[in-house]
Order: sequence, then structure tokens, then C-alpha cells
Amino acid sequence: MSGNEKKAKSFDFMAMFEEARKTAVERNQDKVADLEDQYKATIESKSAGIDADRADNEEEIGPPIPSDLNMRSSEPKQEEDSDDEIGPTPPKADQVEQAEDEVEETLDQKIPMTNEVIMKHGTKTVSALALDVSGARLVTGGYDYDVKLWDFAGMDASLQSFRKCTPCESHAIHSIEYSATGENILVVGGNAQAKVLDRDGFEVMECKKGYQYIVDQASTQGHTAMLNCGCWNPKVKNEFMTCSNDGTVRLWNVDSIKHKHLVKTKTTQGKKTIPTTCSYSKDGKLIAVACQDGSIQMWDYKRYVNVAKTCRNAHMNGTDTSCLTFSYDGQAIATRGGDDTVKLWDLRKLKEPVAVANNLFNKFPMTDCCFSPDDKMVVTGTSLNRGETQGKLVFLERLSLQRVMESNVSDSHVVRCLWHPRLNQLVIGTGNGECKLYYDPEKSHRGAKLCVVKTARKKNDVQFVSHQKIITPYALKMFKEDREMSTKKQVEKARKDPVKSQAPMKPISGSIGVDGRVMAHGSTLSQYVAKQIATRKPDDRDKDPRAAILRHAEEAAKDPYWSGQAYHKTQPVTILQEEEKSDEEDDVPAWKKPKL
Repeated sequence: MSGNEKKAKSFDFMAMFEEARKTAVERNQDKVADLEDQYKATIESKSAGIDADRADNEEEIGPPIPSDLNMRSSEPKQEEDSDDEIGPTPPKADQVEQAEDEVEETLDQKIPMTNEVIMKHGTKTVSALALDVSGARLVTGGYDYDVKLWDFAGMDASLQSFRKCTPCESHAIHSIEYSATGENILVVGGNAQAKVLDRDGFEVMECKKGYQYIVDQASTQGHTAMLNCGCWNPKVKNEFMTCSNDGTVRLWNVDSIKHKHLVKTKTTQGKKTIPTTCSYSKDGKLIAVACQDGSIQMWDYKRYVNVAKTCRNAHMNGTDTSCLTFSYDGQAIATRGGDDTVKLWDLRKLKEPVAVANNLFNKFPMTDCCFSPDDKMVVTGTSLNRGETQGKLVFLERLSLQRVMESNVSDSHVVRCLWHPRLNQLVIGTGNGECKLYYDPEKSHRGAKLCVVKTARKKNDVQFVSHQKIITPYALKMFKEDREMSTKKQVEKARKDPVKSQAPMKPISGSIGVDGRVMAHGSTLSQYVAKQIATRKPDDRDKDPRAAILRHAEEAAKDPYWSGQAYHKTQPVTILQEEEKSDEEDDVPAWKKPKL
């Protein structure tokens, strides 16, 4: 390296950092001292204030001390000194009495049936009803093919539905259910295609119908017979299940019109049996189906090949089991049979029922049964038997199915019943088209309580202005008013008036014109016929076809161009029949000759 080149300057970073730290400490030394002095002064002032409060007991600051604490402080401290008592202090006597009163509340006292609200669905049986998860809206369906939606927050005391539709056209509604999120409504009717409506009653999708002439139901993409029941999956948002008279249970997704999975219900002999109702378990892990042969069959979710649990003699063979529902704890199911019974089953031992309730007449294939929100009761309705006049709502104790209470709720059949867990309200569907809601002002929440307190809107009365008619029999004709006539007479009078009735002008009869119109030539029938005969054009069909051909005979004989050259030597002599002419036919014109 040459002497003119400069060397790189080296830096000691640690020394620079240490120097910067010392400089910062020297600059902030005064500020740190001031902060320490302020902190000491604050602590001394707080300690002096505490000592002053302790010394002066007469000046109390803040809310008063609870009397309970004063009583505890005044009691002798024997409990603290005793070593025998361990744990929290025992409750007071009044608290024990209050707890005993709460425990002693019987099952019939828990039923919210003190108040009643009646909503008119129609004139025929209410065969389906459902409440959404929040309890804000109710949907009903019936044998009159109508589906009505009710909004408790938007209704007043007049109790009018906000929408009415007929999604299944001329088919009765068999089942309706809200999805787990409350966004969609599943409508199952008497046809082979279930429909999904949105929250406002507009159609979202319609299931595909299968080809009914295919024997193997697995080869079709939808049901081929009437639907019986349908329900939503409680865990999967857009999945639902339907069962049909074609002997299949199909799982669907809202995003597809084709079925997702298919399950065939069979008897012990392997023959087809019709599923009458179906349901998911509360956790969505089981699919339960009740069949027409009286059996209950269950499959594990995602395993549809073999039956997981079954009971072949659950109800009488040949009857329709109208309902199958799971308890809220997921350990039991209740079934409503067409053999006038309600049976309780333990999922751990499905061979025999835990309890049976008899003499519950059932006339409909969709009569409900449901569990109470606390899982201590089972509720179902009864149909009217011969000689009965009151439909009953029966409350049964869960373990033994003993009758807790029977209530006459309608003059007709009690078909549907629903006990909503959040609202703590009962909804009943009857055979006379009424939907009844029962609630307790103290135990129930929202629901019907929102609309009954609102006064019904008054209708705007139409104001009629009466017109008094003055009768003047001796007035001039120009000032007389027409007499009042019925509608029929007014129509007859207007019919006679050619101006009002706009009658067409009559044809002219005779040789003289009328109202400036001159009789035209050919207005009568005879003139028209004569005119048609005179102006008739000759018809080609009137010509003789033989004469039309023979007019070319002379030319063909002179110049046989087309056929004469080929058959000139072998062509035989042509002999044609000569036309016989009669004297009578010569005088007859051509248009009078008969057509051949």
C-alpha cells in the first residue's frame, strides 16, 4: 500500500453506548428527583387520611354498611375459634323454607295454561305447526292446502297472519319444521316433492321427483310416492330428511335438488315397509324411523347399510305411528302409536318400553307427542271418539307415564301440540282450524305476550252520504227524475236502447232505401246465388282427363321423340275406346255435368 492511501476509521460501539447512557442519566437526574419527591408526598397524604378516618368514627364516607355485616360483627367470634366446624356457614331458616317451597312445586303447577289465545288458521284441520328457535315466528299448515306465517312482534290483538301461501298446490300439509338457524322452513305435503321456503314464505328449492316406473328406488333421484314426514338436521345447517310411501328415507341438501343419501326400510323378512315418521337425535348422531309394521329402526349417521338399533314390535302391526321424538337429554324417545298408546323407550335397552300409556284415541297420522322443557313430562293430544265432544290435551309423567293432568282444550280433535323451551308456551293445532296458544304471565316469556297487549287497529269507517229524493208528480217531463229501478230492470231497459246496447244496423228490406242507405245489388239470397253462378270460374276438375291426354296424340304420332325411337319396331298398334256421345249430353252445359 502506498503512503497516500487513507485508513478506515474504527468505531467502539460499546463505549459509545455507555457514554450516551451517562449523558441521559445526567440530563434526567433532576426530573427523577422531582418524581420521587411527589411519590413520597402522595403516600404520606394517603396514610394521614386513613389515620384521620380511623380516628374520627363520626364522619362516614360512602354507602352505609349492610346490616348483615353489622350483625355478623356484633356476634361473638366463637365460630372462628372453634376447630370442629369446617366449611361454609349453614343457610338461614327463611332460606331453607323458601328452597323447600320451590322444591315442593308439583308438575301440574309447572304447566303454563292460565291464559289462552286463539288464532284462526282456516276451517279445516291444522295438520302441521312449528315455532322457530327464538320463538319469534309461528307457521301453520292444514288440510285446506294453506300455509300461514305469524309474527308475534308484528301482530296486534286481532291476531292476523302476515303471509299466506299454498306451496303444495292441491295437497294437504303433513309436516312443517323450522331449520336449526330459523332461516328456512321445510314443508312436506301429500305429494312426492318436499319444498323449502325462506323465513318470509318464498320458495327456495323443491326436491326432485323420482321416476315411478323404476322398481329399484336407489336408481331414482327422488321420492315416487306420497310424503309422510320431514325434519331438519339439528347440527348440519342445510340438511334435512324425508320419508315416503315408496319405502325409503332420503337425506337432502338445500343446495341440490337430488337426494344425498337413501335408506330403505324393511321388515324382518326383508320386504318393503312404509315409514310413517322420522326424526334426528338431538346431537344428530342417530336417525330414527317408525314404520307401518310397528317397528322402530335407527341408523348411525353416515352409516346407512345396517340398522344400528331396532325394535320390531314397538306398536301394533298395520297402524301408523304418528310421532317419534327424542328427549332433551338424548337418553329416551317417546312414540305416539296408531294403537291409541304412548310409549317411552330407553335408547340403551330398546327391546321393551319403559312405560306405556293406553286409552289415548288417535285418528290422524300426524298426532304429536313432545317432552316438556325440563324433560319431566310428555304431552300429547287425543282425537274425538264416538260419543265424545271434547278434545283433550294429556300431560304424562315421564318415568311412569301416569296422567298428571287432562285439559279439555277444544270441541274438536287435538292433532298437533308443541311446548317451546324458550317461550315456555304451549301451541295446539285442532281439527276445526284453530291454533291455540297457552301461556302463563309469570312463567312464560315473549311469544303471545307481545301481541295480546297491543290494541287492535281500528278500521276506517266509510262515510256514506245519503241522498234524499224529492218526488214531484206534477212536474214537467223535462224536470222529472227517473224512478229508482233495480239492477235487473236497468239492464233490460238499456238492452232495448240501441245506442246504449250498441246494436248493429238492421239490413234493408225491400227495394226502397232507409236512412240514406240504398239497397245494394245482391243483398237478397236469390240475387247472391245468381251472381255466384254467373261469376263462377271453370273448374279444372270438370275437364275430361281422357280428352286432355288425347289432344297430344296427333303430335306424338308425327314426331315420336320420347318413346317412339326406342319402341319403333316392337310398338303395337294403339287401340283406344272411342267416346260415345249422346244427343242429351251435347245440350247440357259443362258446369251441369256430373263429376266423375
